[in-house]
Amino acid sequence: MNQLSCGLDLVSLAGEWLTATANTNMFTYEIAPVFILMEHVVLQRMRELIGWPGGAGDSILAPGGSISNLYAFLAARHKMFPDYKQRGTTAVRGQLVMFTSDQCHYSVKSCAAVCGLGTDNCVEVPSDARGRMRVDELERLVLERKARGHVPFFVVATAGTTVLGSFDPIEQMADVCRRHGLWLHVDAAWGGGLLFSRRYRHPRLTGIERADSVTWNPHKLMGALLQCSTIHFKEDGLLISCNQMSAEYLFMQDKLYDVRYDTGDKVIQCGRHNDVFKLWLQWRAKGTEGFEQLMDRLMELTAHLVRRIKAQPDKFYLLLEPEMVNVSFWYVPTRLRGMPHGREREQQLGQITPLLKGRMMESGTLMVGYQPLDDRPNFFRNIISSAAVTESDLDFMLAEMDRLGHDL
Repeated sequence: MNQLSCGLDLVSLAGEWLTATANTNMFTYEIAPVFILMEHVVLQRMRELIGWPGGAGDSILAPGGSISNLYAFLAARHKMFPDYKQRGTTAVRGQLVMFTSDQCHYSVKSCAAVCGLGTDNCVEVPSDARGRMRVDELERLVLERKARGHVPFFVVATAGTTVLGSFDPIEQMADVCRRHGLWLHVDAAWGGGLLFSRRYRHPRLTGIERADSVTWNPHKLMGALLQCSTIHFKEDGLLISCNQMSAEYLFMQDKLYDVRYDTGDKVIQCGRHNDVFKLWLQWRAKGTEGFEQLMDRLMELTAHLVRRIKAQPDKFYLLLEPEMVNVSFWYVPTRLRGMPHGREREQQLGQITPLLKGRMMESGTLMVGYQPLDDRPNFFRNIISSAAVTESDLDFMLAEMDRLGHDL
């Protein structure tokens, strides 16, 4: 219940064991032909699920969602300023600016720091009470920066925020990006798995097919073994154009096979771990329908937990109705149960939360994450992403929290 990546898929584990046995790099077709072809097929299928016709575009497996977001940033800059690769900052007339939600993953802001924009030029757009970006504020801030002579180029929509599991309004953000000629990236590292679900995909991921790039981590909601992160681009050829260095000792153009299958020149790293086989094997075992059933099951378990919390209003306080499998709540000990809910009570509940987490860890029976958010003090954020979780586990969790914390 503690992390976004929980549980163990045995088929994916078998794939990881075989991957380690092969001990194969992934930079050229000649060294890993079968795995390269698996990557080609699996990533094309993922692009089809995003909604790009025929799975058009290009993709790569990256070492984590943070690097996937970095690849999107680099490609967006390269698309707008192709000379940047050779000339650096002199290719840009004006200050580049990017935009993201104030609820985004910290890796988005890190892109600005790592790539020379500076964090001051990663504009945090306010979100609403449910943690979703306010599109009116996005457009206002884009116009404000343009008026200052800055050069907006990159907008990030978060599909499944880390804390609340909220989904930014992708369709409306795509409209803003189209009006102003901006690159739209969707960070669906956490929420991307819901693309499998016909029941829950909409309205959460409506409009994702209009994005220029998408981050999607199968090692999160889909349960693939760590790590397994993908980055997808609508435009084919952009990834290699942006990152290609044409090292003659690896990427010769006169090989006996189609050198487009040499993937190493698409990425900023050289050696690349084989992260596709465990996903391919898992997908073969579950099938697309199996992944859909898993997504629906996780959402059903979330609904069960919400019902159980609401059934015990004296002991638990639900912060908001979840959009995903993140359930945010406070535990209320005996001494605060008669106190009206307000700012003073929330402050006391926030102080109790880490104490109860400490008791969980000392007892060895339970781990549930917690954090503050904006003006809200510490609250619990329960995550249901393991396929092994059952309703009885969730019932036990609530009862155990009450057993450990009633006297705090």
